[in-house]
Amino acid sequence: MTNAQPPLPSEARTAPPGGPEWSLDVHDTTMVLYVGGNWNSRSDDIPVFDTEHLNGGTPCKSCVIDTQALGRWDSGFISFLWDVKQKVAAAQLELDDSALPPAARNLLSLLPQKAVEVAADYKKPLPFFEKVGDKTLQTLEETGTLTDLGIQTVKGTLQALRGKSRMRVKDLATDIWNAGPSALLIVGIVNFLIGAILAFVGLIELRRFAAEIYVANLVGIACAREISAIMTAIIMAGRTGGAYAARISTMQANEEIDALQVFGIPVSTYILLPSILSLSVMMPVLYVYGTLIAILGGFVVSMTMMSTSAIGYWVTTINGVSLHEFVFGFVKAFFFAGYIGLTSCRVGLKAGRSAADVGIAATRAVVIGIVGIIAMDAVFAVIAKVLDF
Repeated sequence: MTNAQPPLPSEARTAPPGGPEWSLDVHDTTMVLYVGGNWNSRSDDIPVFDTEHLNGGTPCKSCVIDTQALGRWDSGFISFLWDVKQKVAAAQLELDDSALPPAARNLLSLLPQKAVEVAADYKKPLPFFEKVGDKTLQTLEETGTLTDLGIQTVKGTLQALRGKSRMRVKDLATDIWNAGPSALLIVGIVNFLIGAILAFVGLIELRRFAAEIYVANLVGIACAREISAIMTAIIMAGRTGGAYAARISTMQANEEIDALQVFGIPVSTYILLPSILSLSVMMPVLYVYGTLIAILGGFVVSMTMMSTSAIGYWVTTINGVSLHEFVFGFVKAFFFAGYIGLTSCRVGLKAGRSAADVGIAATRAVVIGIVGIIAMDAVFAVIAKVLDF
């Protein structure tokens, strides 16, 4: 508050030009606090309200503030009044501030009777079993939240197919472009190099057994069944998943998510559904594209190190890689996409509201996505072994 002369009652006396002063007087069951002078926080002479009259042994039931001699005041006067308010409340007395200037009375009413105690930053570490139990409960809670989010996504997809969804087609088209055609270059380069590396390593080893031609089977089966799906998913987790988390956490920081909820617009349908659906649609397509590019990379390396004809290499690849290998990789790519979309959006919704939290959310989404993809691939390997697929 700036130094300003507050309005005074018509019967108020002219305040002396001196510094801030206060005194305390007792009249029967009423304690009167007289304040006068100019209360300027810049002068560093604001007195402290420290009196022994409030410490028991007094028949007073209330404390009245008299401001007839009050001059100019600013935030220093409010600070003094808050000190008075706290100590009067601690002495179980009623504070009558009706004589205060309206502005001062309004400001004082905003302050509590007791200062809020700030908790210490240090927290005693939990015992081992309590920490394990706490982490387990948090994991189960997040699993339930992700499951619910996935169910809402499926329901939103069914509603979109019936034309009853609030999802905007423009948002879906934009996300499909960002998750598909925009990622072709990076997916193609990585898978081409992976296929070339596999062919190079395979040729070196198979040459010892005079079985160089089987490098076509090695590259084709490895890329179609495992490597292309995993590498494409890792690329999309770092590229698209991180972008989803950063975008949603930025909306959280700008309070756009709160605005949608206030207007009754479901976030799961309006924001999350286009992101998850576009990634689920484009990831299998990118997997097929990446597998073909990886096989092409193996073909290029093989042609520079082998004497086999190009037609012979492609015939060996077609005969050695069956269709069910592509089906298995296609299904894995679809589940990888759903996992990346759900976890990235969930991380974005859980992010804080500062600029630093945006970067933290993006990093966390990438890490969770990559680790989860590797874990899911291990589960798929066990399932394939059990089903003899």
